[in-house]
Amino acid sequence: MGFWKNLFSSSDSSSSFSQIAEYEGYEVGGEESVSLNSRPSSSNNGRIFFSTDRDIDLYELEELCSAVGWSRRPLRKVKKAIQHSFLVVSMWQIRGNQRRLIGFARATSDHAFNATLWDVVVHPDFQSKGMGKALMKFIIKKLRSDDISNITLFADPHVVDFYRNLGFISDPEGIKGMFWYPD
Repeated sequence: MGFWKNLFSSSDSSSSFSQIAEYEGYEVGGEESVSLNSRPSSSNNGRIFFSTDRDIDLYELEELCSAVGWSRRPLRKVKKAIQHSFLVVSMWQIRGNQRRLIGFARATSDHAFNATLWDVVVHPDFQSKGMGKALMKFIIKKLRSDDISNITLFADPHVVDFYRNLGFISDPEGIKGMFWYPD
């Protein structure tokens, strides 16, 4: 509960993040705007940056999703989903003059109370290194800065513990999700 309490009780004086923020361990640098090519790589792994820019190469995004075993989706629908999302966050590795999409998440929202996270994905080469946690902290902090207080998501069984360790709980107060699918 400490993770959520920290996010929900923070009184950030800065109400918005810069378009691009650098990953620093688990902390998100939100005060400094950094252009993608402004700093040389300081290690073999390069630098990690977050962006809220929606102009994402859909083929690169689908390659990322394919790398974790997700089925291909029609690009026109992926484009539409991104366009109609409340928030889109991408995570990039920068090495020299090259950038690589290594993570992605988006949220839909009613713009007042609720948001639902979708398409949270981190490339397998960057899993178990704190990158997924950093991506989640970044998107949650952005949603909280927009005064969204209820954040939900749907999780495959093999990642439930990941989200649980971030403070998400299954079926709070006995609430059960319900779904309707066409026949």
